[in-house]
Amino acid sequence: MLVGVSSPKMREVIDLVQQVAPSQATVLILGESGTGKEVIANLIHRMSPRGSRPMVKVNCAALPETLIEAELFGYEKGAFTGAVSSREGRFEAADMSTIFLDEVGEIPPEVQVKLLRILQEGKLERLGSNKTITVDTRIIAATNKDLETMVKQGGFREDLYWRLNVISIHLPPLRERKEDIPALVQYFLSRFARKNNKDIKGIETKAMDALLGYEWPGNVRELENVIERCVVLDRDSVIATDDLPSELVKDETRKVDHVTIKLGTPLEEVEKILMEEALRYTKGDKNLAAKLLGVSTRTLYRKLGKEE
Repeated sequence: MLVGVSSPKMREVIDLVQQVAPSQATVLILGESGTGKEVIANLIHRMSPRGSRPMVKVNCAALPETLIEAELFGYEKGAFTGAVSSREGRFEAADMSTIFLDEVGEIPPEVQVKLLRILQEGKLERLGSNKTITVDTRIIAATNKDLETMVKQGGFREDLYWRLNVISIHLPPLRERKEDIPALVQYFLSRFARKNNKDIKGIETKAMDALLGYEWPGNVRELENVIERCVVLDRDSVIATDDLPSELVKDETRKVDHVTIKLGTPLEEVEKILMEEALRYTKGDKNLAAKLLGVSTRTLYRKLGKEE
């Protein structure tokens, strides 16, 4: 089950996934860290004719440059110091299945050549061997980097880029699909409540508003971590604003829209404009409006009383 895909941008992604999954085409998934690239890769694989076999996952950024070639293509005994026996690589392990190359932009140039050969011919050679091995492997790659810029700067092979970019899927950051946040929150609440044997009944409106007002630089992964933290530390069975990390609440207080005030506007009129804007933003919550304006609640009530 895929959760949090009700926004137009995510519906477009799912539509594209359904189109490309049955094919053998290479897919390049683009998006910021934490947007769910591996989730989409898994979905494509499961919906494909290869879905009955396990998908082989490789995080290219987690492998040292000196080991990535051996990890991907395998090696023979004695190929390098420490190679005490032969070993198949990830591409051989993914024969008749799918390999997911996460952070493909981290692959060094000398290894990019070998990857290109697999894409073109379906052939590879293990380190320390001249024997050609044929593999039938579908490649799904992902990156949070701008590969086109890397190509222009010489950091990524242009021919490899076009071979990988047969079908590209762009995952939007969470800040561009905030309508998906409530469903994701409910899913993570249920999941982590079960995991931690907690009786979580829900989340307060103000807390949800804070989640909706935050920019989520870490995207869905950050939201997942925040909800897990809230569930683990919660004492009242309902997630409240006080349960949220301080940076979310601080971010909420910074999100007031810009207000344009002409020079020469009387001070009382300026105060009125600012109060109206703060109340509009907080949906009438006078306590939060006072916090946004940097005044006490009593002061806000007093000034509102004057207006009335």
